Parts: sequence; structure tokens; C-alpha cells
Amino acid sequence: MAAVLVTARFCEPSSELHIAEDWYRRTALCDLLQLGQEQVNKDRLYRSLDHLLAHKAALEAHLARRCGELFAVQNEVLLYDVTSTYFEGQAPGNPQAQRGYSRDHRPDCKQVCIALVVTFDGFPLGYEVFAGNTHDSRTLQTIVATMEARHGMLGRVWIADRGMASAGNLAWLRETGRRYIVGAPKAELKRFAAQLAAPDGWRVVQEGVEVKLARDPDTGETAILCRSADRRSKEQAIHDRFSQRIEAALERLAGRIARAKKPLDAAVVNRQIGRLMQRNQRAAARFVVRLQSDASPAGFHLRFARSAAFDDWAALSEGAYLLRSNIADWTDRQLWKAYIQLTQAEAAFRIQKDQLNVRPIWHQREDRVQAHILVCFLAFVLWKCLEMWQSRAGLGNTPRTILEELARIQSHDVALPTATHGVIRLRCVTQPDAAQAALLDRLGLVLPKRMRRDQQEMPVLSLSA
Repeated sequence: MAAVLVTARFCEPSSELHIAEDWYRRTALCDLLQLGQEQVNKDRLYRSLDHLLAHKAALEAHLARRCGELFAVQNEVLLYDVTSTYFEGQAPGNPQAQRGYSRDHRPDCKQVCIALVVTFDGFPLGYEVFAGNTHDSRTLQTIVATMEARHGMLGRVWIADRGMASAGNLAWLRETGRRYIVGAPKAELKRFAAQLAAPDGWRVVQEGVEVKLARDPDTGETAILCRSADRRSKEQAIHDRFSQRIEAALERLAGRIARAKKPLDAAVVNRQIGRLMQRNQRAAARFVVRLQSDASPAGFHLRFARSAAFDDWAALSEGAYLLRSNIADWTDRQLWKAYIQLTQAEAAFRIQKDQLNVRPIWHQREDRVQAHILVCFLAFVLWKCLEMWQSRAGLGNTPRTILEELARIQSHDVALPTATHGVIRLRCVTQPDAAQAALLDRLGLVLPKRMRRDQQEMPVLSLSA
């Protein structure tokens, strides 16, 4: 039943009710698993969720070992990131269902946070679920301790985004002898303004990307200063867009104040300015705004100007970002390249959300929610295995295309009436067309000509599973 749940999530994500009443009978799993349709119902599927969760740690350890055997994936460098997934419903009996920062832009819904660890190649190694109001930085120590207890500690390098880079976490990593590369908040760049402005020491590590190494005087860490031409263009466009909005809104507000026929409340106007700056906070610090008293009917007029200090810092820092590490024996290119691999963790979240439908969560009980996320994790393991398999076969990296192509292969019952033995039924597999045959050949798969029939007859069966 666990195989049915994970395969359904992999091939056609849907509810347990849909699996039992529609999806399962359209697949060949009845023959492949020798599991009749009458044995697959929503109650058994829900009960299997309850039993599956107890095997989470053992499954993760097994999959990590098999990953190394099948694809020679190394797990010395581990990428770690956090996302959220929201609920439909209030989930009153689930203490982990809380409102917090929503990556899905659904602050109206309760959610849980999922902390995922993947290898340098993007293969999922493990995950943990936290309450929806948990800050990213509060998950790191739990995840590191859990993963190292399961997979060992020796030689690990942890790579995480700036959300985990609290002073306490970095101190803990250094004191316990762990190696790391983490992103740093943009504000910390100002501590390295002199190195950022100096023209010497920069080295091109990729087209449009330059890196410079510096030493943090307080912690002794390696500071990796990075600047990207593409990122600079993007940040300049963002600053210009918000600046134009602020400037246009301030001019309109100044005009309304100048046309006023009676005294205005300065506190009300200041609140309007505050709301305007909050909506456009990416460029709010660029403007200095003052209300100056005068003899006009309104009692004051509005004056604003651009801050030269903001413009100077923007010209220096746009496109730049800072990484921190306690690794002393890697080159600047190795450090930057390792951090950029965090896109693998981000891609894993996108696949789980868009392809495997980890969101929204319809379950309400805490254990069922945990089991649903485990099924999605196991389905993502299948997804990543197929992706790596087809990539090594020169077939790209889009598993959904493979699944859609193989879904057109079917099996049928051939009825052979005889004079003495009644009707003989054989379950035969259709011959693949030229494109499917080429695909199967590149993957090293051989289709059987016939399949062993289950007790219950099914006239037409898809092989998409």
C-alpha cells in the first residue's frame, strides 16, 4: 500500500480517495504488485499512512545508501534550505499548524515549515517538519544534529542561505568543529565597504561574476565578496522602479497640500508618507522627506530630496553579496561554486510543490500531515532517480516527459476461445512505437510481452505506473 501511495504521488498526484476509486484501476499496478482492486480502498490507504511514518529514519538511511550505489553521489557537502506549505482548513488539532512567513504568499492560511537537506548533486538526503511560525535560524542546529546522527559527521560541509546565518548558529558551528558556507545579510556588506571599493583582488569565477576573499577581523572567518553584473542590473531596475513610485506619490501629495484651503493635520500626512515608504521600502532610504511650517492655508509644505549617501552606497553595493565560511583550504571559486549549488535545494522545493503537489495540505491531524510530507519526499526521490537516470542516458532532465511517453503503453486481454478448454485469456503488452522503443532502449528497459494476470480481470490497463 505504501508503494501504491508513493507511485500515485509520483505519476499523478491526487487524494487517497481518487487513488482508490479511479487512478489505481487505470494502471498496471494490479498485475505488477499482484494487488487486486478490491484490496485498494481509501481506508487502507489512510491506515498505511499511519504505519509508514514510523519507518521514516530507516527509509532515509536506506535511500542514501542506495543513492551512493546507483549514482555514486557523494554526501560530504550538504545543502540545506527551508520552505513552507499551507493548509486548507484550520487544523485545530495540529500544534504545528501555525501562521508565519509564507513562501507561498498565503499568509491567511496556517502552515508548516519543511527543512530539506540535499547532496551537492541535488539528491534528497532527509528532511524535518517544524511548526509554521518557526524562524529559519531556529531549525539549523536540529537539522545538523539529526542528519549527522543518521549519516555521520566526519568531513561534512554545510551550505545554507542567509536566513540561517544568525550569530548564535555560526558560533555553534565553529565551536563544534563543523565547516560551513552561508549567505550573509546585505547589511553586513557595509563592514567590508573598503574591500568592496578597492579595484584589486577581484577574480572572475564565471562570466559576469567576480569574487574577492577577505578576512573577518572579529571572527576570523573567510568573507567571500561577490558581485554579479546580472544581479546589478536587476537591483538597479528595482531601485529605479520604487524610486519613481515614491517620487510620483510625493509630488502628488505635495500638490494636494499646496492646494489645501484649510489647515491640515501633520500627523495624518506623516502617516500617509509612512505607508507610502512601507509599500516601496526597497528605495525608501533614498529620500529625505520633511514637513516645513509656513503661512499657507495648510500650515506647512512638503519638501523631499534624494540622499547622496544612499546613492553612493547603491552604486557600490548593487549586484554585490557576501558569503561567510570557516573553510580555509578552498579556493574562491570552490567556495562560490559550492554556495551556488543551493539552487538544487530550491529546485527540489519547486518540484515538490509544482509536480508532486505537496501543497496545499488537506489532512488535519499532525501524524497524517507528517505522513503526507513523507510520501511526497519518497516520490521526489523517485523523481530525482529518474532525472539522474535519463540525464546519464542523454535524455535531458525532465522526468514528466518520460512518464507521459510511457503512459501511452498499455496492456490488453487477448481472449482465445477453444473447443475444449473454454476461453483462454492472455494479458499482452502493446508494442511500443518508434519513439517509445528508442526511449526504452536508451534507458535499458525491456518490456515483457505478457504479464501475469491478477485474479480480478481488467480489460485495458495503462503502464504509466
